[in-house]
Formats: sequence, structure tokens, C-alpha cells
Amino acid sequence: MAYLLSYTRLPIDNILYDPRLAYSMHLALSEDGKSYQALNHNSGVLFVKATENEDASVTPWSLVSPVMFATEEGYGILAKRIGSEGDEDPESAGKCLYFTTKDFLEYVEVGFVSETEAEKMLVGAPKLPVPKVEELDILGAVPSNVLEIPEAVADRLRKKLITPVNCGVEFPTQVKVSGPEELNQYKASSIFSDGTKVERKVDWDLTTVDFNTPGTYRLKGRIHQEHFEFPVAFNRADPCVGKWNGKYYFIATNDADNNHTLYIREADTLPELVEAEEILLLDSTTYEGIGGLLWAPEFHEVDGKWYIFHAATPGEFFWEESHVMALREGGNPVNREDWSAPRRVVKADGTNICEEGKEITLDMTVFDWEGEYYAIWSQRQFLPKDLGAWLYIAKINPKEPWKLASEPVVLLKPDYGWSNNHTFVVEGPFALPKEDILYITFSGAAVDTSYVVGLLSIPKGKDLLDPKNWKQGNYPILTARSVEGEYGTGHNAYVTDEDGTIWNTYHARPGVEGVRSSGIRRVHFDIDGAPMLDVTEELDLREEYAWVETQVVVS
Repeated sequence: MAYLLSYTRLPIDNILYDPRLAYSMHLALSEDGKSYQALNHNSGVLFVKATENEDASVTPWSLVSPVMFATEEGYGILAKRIGSEGDEDPESAGKCLYFTTKDFLEYVEVGFVSETEAEKMLVGAPKLPVPKVEELDILGAVPSNVLEIPEAVADRLRKKLITPVNCGVEFPTQVKVSGPEELNQYKASSIFSDGTKVERKVDWDLTTVDFNTPGTYRLKGRIHQEHFEFPVAFNRADPCVGKWNGKYYFIATNDADNNHTLYIREADTLPELVEAEEILLLDSTTYEGIGGLLWAPEFHEVDGKWYIFHAATPGEFFWEESHVMALREGGNPVNREDWSAPRRVVKADGTNICEEGKEITLDMTVFDWEGEYYAIWSQRQFLPKDLGAWLYIAKINPKEPWKLASEPVVLLKPDYGWSNNHTFVVEGPFALPKEDILYITFSGAAVDTSYVVGLLSIPKGKDLLDPKNWKQGNYPILTARSVEGEYGTGHNAYVTDEDGTIWNTYHARPGVEGVRSSGIRRVHFDIDGAPMLDVTEELDLREEYAWVETQVVVS
């Protein structure tokens, strides 16, 4: 058995830890009921869902005093709902908010129960000693209650809510080859603390082997690891790396000139993009109707052709809309003349997705899933009332990818405290398809230190255009607390290299006052196959497990 502590946190300020983050349920684990380890980087895992108003806007909420208890089906949580900033909620007077969970990783918000009903739920529940604040080595913790849980539940929490660390390596004790190139078929397995393994190639020291003379030799090598020091590019936000005809390309929003240009980089390998020359691809003066605010460019292959989806405006913010540029047949991606003029994305009948001057669209991403092409984008109504930015989804016409092939459907609103923090925004979606499940990461909150990455998923065989088929994680998977020194992490994209490794390109601020800058990090997949974006290079490959030795038999 193990002990699970529920707690909220004291807000620090509106930069480092806001009330909307602090007033959520946090978890810590203990083996002896005395010494507790905070989970999920000391960040919340259970947030109250916003309520929807008649005009489609949402009202955010927070919680305090979460109490966990066992039920016949799993576990329950009772909490006091409060205003999003910690203020009183008159509507919840005399009531408790009730949640259910099977594993403290996914939650169902059931709704309000009376205080009398809440008391009945807790009848017979053991009241274990709750550690005092001064006994906890957890920043800002406000302890609520302790629950004894089975070791199997605790083990799963450790594996899902503690960043895995490289803790071992496996490689065959003997391999047989006839030449050095055959060594490439053998991979080392990096073992992680959550029980997962990652296959990796090895950079061998071949000076100890004579491949012209049959025999048995000792061979030593180091596991290959690409190095990307953060940031790889200052003043570059919303980065995206794409592959086309065997080369890698990098593009991003240019914060250095207030978003008036888009530059592209080309290289033979992913690491070479860091030092590659920047070449001007698009500016705000070349085409009529394309002024400032060139935002969030993304490379996408659709039906065998290459496109750049991005947002642009004739000049004013309220006219920002999604556009597409097409690479001509046989064209060179770094030659701006080989790209078409930006073309606005429209509905199937050619009409605009929304009314410019009142609503904007941006961050459009495109992907292929089960033989159909889809677009997801962020759309925000400003007039007559600012409703915040929501995610929309629709099919697109692969022959004319600037045209939707179905009516837009609202996929997600900023309904948790971490996605409506400082502003009501969900944006920056990008697809990460796996064999049986489609993941969509997206960004939420303002593009300051509160910016975070959330996760949506849907199983294979489900209708993507039905929002009820999607599952949203209750807490973000990448935040300013995930990696020390990186603030406002978000707006990420993915690329798979020639070895099959999936890389996350994202932006963050190097310091609270830092400019938005681009980073690249390997995507780790947890025990359930879900993406983890906080496995830094130091955790990804420990020096003591970076080397392998074997006997090589040359025949």
C-alpha cells in the first residue's frame, strides 16, 4: 500500500503560479505516510470545468479543499467550487462538487451534491493523519486529506506523473557481421524508470575491428543522441520542421520584426537546421492583401503535394485569417518564386469561414487520418463580444486544400483554468497519429509565462467530427514547471527523422522576461503510448548508460 496526499497550492503571482493554477487538486505520494513526493512537477491534475453561458461564452471556476475517498467503482473526490481567482461562488453555497476517478489520472465531473449527501459519502471513510505544511517539502502546498491506495495504483501514478529517467541499457552480448554496415541493424535499448524502452542506433569505435580478417573482436560504442541546446533560435515562435524530398526545413513566426516576414531554413539533417542559413520566403509587402502579422506557418503534405498553412492579414489584427501557399510541381522550397501567392482558406462553397473584422482564424493544421484529410484551427469572435479562441475541425478537400469539405464543428473551448489563464484561448493544434489512436496537442492561455500544452485524443474508428468522441486531458502535459528555465512553453509541432525518432518543435521563453524562442526535444511515449514532452536530454540519456560493449564476430 501507499499514501496519496491531495492538496492545493498558495498562488505565487500572475507570472509564476496563478490562482487558476494553484486552486486545483495536486497530488503527492508517500510510502510511509510521512515523506511525500509531489507529482506532475507540483502542478495540478484536477481542474474544475468552466460552465457555458447562453451567449456561448464560458465562466471559469476553481476549487479548494479536495477530499479523496474510496468507492465501490474506484474513487471519489469532493471539493468546494470557488471563483476562478479564489473569490466566493454564491452558486455553490451549501454544496460540494463531486468527481469520480479510477486511477487519479482521468476524472469525471459529476456535478454538485448537497453537503448532507457529501457527508453520507464520507461515512466510514478512514481519516488518516494529514501532514502539516511545515512537514512537507512541497512549495506552497495546502494539504487537504490523505488516502491509502494499492501499490498498483501508486505505481501507475509514478509512471505517468513523474518524468521518466534513463536507468539502464540493453544490447546483445555478441553480434555476427560480415562488414561494418551490418552493425546498423543492431540497436541498443535505453531503459527508462517507467519501464519503457527506446531503440537507438550506436556510434561505434571501429578501430578495434579488422573487417577484412575473420575473428572475434571487442567492440565499444556510444548510444547516438542528437544535441539541441535551448533555444535553437531566438525570437522564433510557433516553429515547425518538415521533410520534403530527403531534406529538412524549418519555419517559424518571426518575432524579431513584429511578424512581417517568414524565413525558411534547409538542411540535410535535423541538427544542421540550427546553423542553416535563413532565406526570406514571404513578407508583408509582396502580395496585395498580405500585410503584417504573418503567424504560425506549418508545412503539410496533402495528396502528394507540399503546402504551407499560415495566418495573415491585410494589415489589421481583426482581419487575421488562415491562408495556404502551394509549392509548384518540382519546385525548390527555399525559392520563394516556387511558392504560390497565399490563398485564403474558405468553405466548400467558396464563402469565408467567418466574417473578417469580427472574427479571426489562425494556427490551421492539417493531417491525414484513416484515409481522410482534416483541418483543425483556432477561431476567435471579437465582435459583438469577445468569446475567446476555440478549436474547430472540418474535413478538407485534398485536391484543393484551401477549401473545407464539411461544415466547421466546435471541437474545444478553453474550459479549464490552465487554458483560460490570462485569456480565454486554445490554439496551436498539431496532430500526432499513432497506430490505433490520434493525439492532438494544442496550446492554451496567454502567450506569456502561463502558456501550456494540452492533449486531445480519439481512438481509431471514431467520427472526428463528433466532439463527444474526443477525450481532453484534465491537466496540461507541458508547462513552465516542466523544464527548469523554460517559461510559456507551447505551440508545438512534430517531425519524424530518418531513424524513426519523433521530435517536438516548440517555443518557450528562456527566462520569465525572455523572448519567445524555439526548441527541439525528443518525444517520449509513456506506458500507455501517450506523448511526454518533458524528457530533457539529461534525463533521456544518462552518461552511465550511454556506452555499450559487445563481441563482434566477423565472418
